[in-house]
Amino acid sequence: MGLGLLNLVAVGLVIALAQPMLRKYIPSAGAAVLAVLCLATYILAARLIERRTPTELAANRVLPEGAAGVGIGFLLFAAVMAILLAVGVYHPAGWGTTSGLANGFFFAVMAGITEEILFRGLLFRLSSKIVGTWGALIFTSLLFGLAHKANPGATLASSVAIALEAGVLLGAAYAATQRLWLPIGLHIGWNFTEGPLFGMTLSGNKMTEGVLRGSLSGPGMLTGGAFGPEASIVAVLVCLMAAIFFLWRIVKLHRAEPAMWTKHRVTIVGVKD
Repeated sequence: MGLGLLNLVAVGLVIALAQPMLRKYIPSAGAAVLAVLCLATYILAARLIERRTPTELAANRVLPEGAAGVGIGFLLFAAVMAILLAVGVYHPAGWGTTSGLANGFFFAVMAGITEEILFRGLLFRLSSKIVGTWGALIFTSLLFGLAHKANPGATLASSVAIALEAGVLLGAAYAATQRLWLPIGLHIGWNFTEGPLFGMTLSGNKMTEGVLRGSLSGPGMLTGGAFGPEASIVAVLVCLMAAIFFLWRIVKLHRAEPAMWTKHRVTIVGVKD
């Protein structure tokens, strides 16, 4: 646990020190570089500090699980927009532009890798050693929601929405596979679809015009208000439905780690001669 916390400190320092310089000197590709630095730091710290092989980043699962995650993330957000369209909240306005696709993709990759390493690879993995898988899921989901409280347009409702839809879904995907590639892919696919493709406000950050043009109008519960459609009840319900599948997989595959205080004690039974 202590060595894992040192890994957390190392990754946090790299993000804190590198991000301002990358934004200043190479703003266009800085997000992608930060993602690579964060990933490399985590792997090196796992090997050199924690003295373990980071199986949660198994190289042979990058493509199948990462691609699956991106596809699922795309489908989930597309489903949200389809529902909002059906209830008259989303109003398409034709084609936009593809000029922001590259920067949007780099941003999505950076957010997906750095946030999943911090919240699932470190905080979830380490806290589960103490409070178990279910405790870690609750703990990291709450933290993930609070981490977005400082975003533009954030409210208590938006933080609760992020905790329920993203915190639970991404944590469950990690626990079900015991690897980071699926939640990283999910995170990237969702962000890329919401911002560069649909041109929606992403976690309070107004994106440049997306490939599709459109607007939202209606009650804040459905539009998500200034925070964007992530804060809508539709997004919460869609993601929770997907999370149920991964929660079922955790139980079926017996991958729920018990809390530290409920683990069975090893006893030695004496045998008489």
